[in-house]
Amino acid sequence: MSDTPFGFGLPPEEPENGDEGKKKDPTEGGQSAGGMGNPFGFGPGAGGDNPFAAMFGSMNPNDLGAAFQQLGQMLSYEGGPVNWDMAKQIARQTVSQGTPDGTKDASVGPSERTSVDEALRLADLWLDSVTSMPSGSVSTVAWSRAEWVEATLPAWQQLVDPVAERVGLAMGDVLPEEMQAMAGPLIGMMRSMGGAMFGQQIGQAVGTLAGEVVGSTDIGLPLGPAGKAALLPLNVERFGKDLSVPQDEVRLYLALREAAHQRLFAHVPWLRSHLFGAVEAYARGIKVDTSKLEDVVGQFDPSQPEQLQDALQQGMFQPEDTPEQKASLARLETALALVEGWVDAVVHEAAKSRLTSSDALRETMRRRRASGGPAEQTFATLIGLQLRPRRLRDASRLWASLTDARGLEGRDALWAHPDMLPTAHDLDDPDGFVHHEQADFSELDKMLGEAAKGPQKPSESNEGDEGKEDGGKGGPEQ
Repeated sequence: MSDTPFGFGLPPEEPENGDEGKKKDPTEGGQSAGGMGNPFGFGPGAGGDNPFAAMFGSMNPNDLGAAFQQLGQMLSYEGGPVNWDMAKQIARQTVSQGTPDGTKDASVGPSERTSVDEALRLADLWLDSVTSMPSGSVSTVAWSRAEWVEATLPAWQQLVDPVAERVGLAMGDVLPEEMQAMAGPLIGMMRSMGGAMFGQQIGQAVGTLAGEVVGSTDIGLPLGPAGKAALLPLNVERFGKDLSVPQDEVRLYLALREAAHQRLFAHVPWLRSHLFGAVEAYARGIKVDTSKLEDVVGQFDPSQPEQLQDALQQGMFQPEDTPEQKASLARLETALALVEGWVDAVVHEAAKSRLTSSDALRETMRRRRASGGPAEQTFATLIGLQLRPRRLRDASRLWASLTDARGLEGRDALWAHPDMLPTAHDLDDPDGFVHHEQADFSELDKMLGEAAKGPQKPSESNEGDEGKEDGGKGGPEQ
């Protein structure tokens, strides 16, 4: 877990605004542009007496109008825990600035769309021989980075809103009821600013991520619309730029991964809600350290409400590690590892005899995940989750062993119910899981089926025995 998953604590660097931003090293654009260390800007050094300094930085007079306009939008926001209009706007702005290597976003041309469509369709054909799950792609699409932002924001909203809402409510819940009445306007203002600042952080993070992802499932979650297999041609080209691998092979390998994810999410109907539910469970487990705020409340002078504002700027909200959070994160990490491991295993099986560079591409992808790439960093910042690369490799080996021991159908049948999947303990002992006696669910299925039919009439069940027990009243005449 990230030590400060919500960014409370150390302040972010100033954004690249005005003349100050032009002097910055462009190679620093990814992390500093994201501002992901402190979405709210509270804490020591966050602009001293000016809580907005960390957001606006040093500006020339020409920028002040836009700055105050943005400030007005922050203070007037009355929506949910995240200002998603601002998130979308900032994500699009981040995309338009390009990536640190100078690559700018561009519209996808007809030839690129054709190449992506052909690669995804061929990938689906290859996967038919290595998994019992049929195609999950209803359509194929080639996205620009801006189009990826538009298509994935609904999923980000579902992921982030529960976390942001819990943190926002904590700001007001920690005050006694009588104190909330006095501090109401201030708490309302802070919540409005919180929604806007969360929106700013998420927008910058998603915009930065748009410059790196190659499809709609890079972080193991279905971020795009259901049934729509997608690749980003510009980022696919960047992925294979220094690999000395033909571009067609790079595109096909990444298409295999995208198509495999689509099959899994399309034909395991509980999987999406299982993953997103773990995020919501994590949000419900958040507890905020209020000891500093309680000290302030005990000495609060209603005639000096700025004391509370000063306290809010000192980084007093530090999310704690609770058993609920740890359990939810462990469940989510294991599920994501199983998803990625299954995809890795079936893609390798499909590609090893068809793509000469399949091993190199597989290792490149694994290293990309193991190095804590932007997808993992963004996810860790937004919900406090870091994927463990060791788990991904262990899961891949387990799925490969299951294929050898039980065949394609036996392996894929484990996705029928979450209770049938390997656990974190099974990833530590894959051989024990692969070779242990398979559970027989036939009796359970029979019982559930009978229960679903409801109570039966005497004439429909055990007619002969019932007739004997109560003198033949319930059965046929003897």
